[in-house]
Amino acid sequence: MPEIRRSADRYVTESPDVTTFHSFSYGAHYDPQNVGFGPLIAINEENVAPGAGYDAHRHADVEIVTWVLEGALDHEDTTGHRGTIRPGTAQRLSAGTGVEHAERNASATEPLRFVQMMLASEHLDEPDYDSVDVSPEPGVLTPAVSVSAPAELFVLHLDAGQSVTVPGAPRSLVHVTTGSISLDGETLEAGDEARLTDGAAYDLSASGPADALIWQVTR
Repeated sequence: MPEIRRSADRYVTESPDVTTFHSFSYGAHYDPQNVGFGPLIAINEENVAPGAGYDAHRHADVEIVTWVLEGALDHEDTTGHRGTIRPGTAQRLSAGTGVEHAERNASATEPLRFVQMMLASEHLDEPDYDSVDVSPEPGVLTPAVSVSAPAELFVLHLDAGQSVTVPGAPRSLVHVTTGSISLDGETLEAGDEARLTDGAAYDLSASGPADALIWQVTR
């Protein structure tokens, strides 16, 4: 059976302008039973007020993957990349030997919501950046940006009544971002996760429009 983790059970970090929901131990939140899933070590849902965000801060030895759900994210890093990321673009920053990046809500009036995921990285060189425009076909697992880790990220959109079979993998994680998705009789709402370790294929279905991020861990 999959391990189901509910949205309401996530750790929460709050500041005046940013609220973050953490799927795994992160920052001041430490649970030795929930420090990662294969190479995945963070899935953070960031809710950022207009004009707010994070000033430049440093990372090393991690893959940082960003997927915007609502609004627009201004990104700048010491690899020289800067720009605005909107829904439909997956961004990856391989921190390597060390990189600084800053992230802010690009709007002075509208909220920003995005998912930022981190993985233990196999990229040991200078930092590297990539972004990919993703247009998921309904009912099809659509590859997103590649990472230097034994894992693959897929974006899934299901229309009402659709289903999809996710191929077997040593580990698989489903993170629902909008709507409701059914898995083995369990209903997953936005923010819920299913973590599977039996290596078998499984089916996802939806009675209404729904979206999810799916990690397939290959070893």
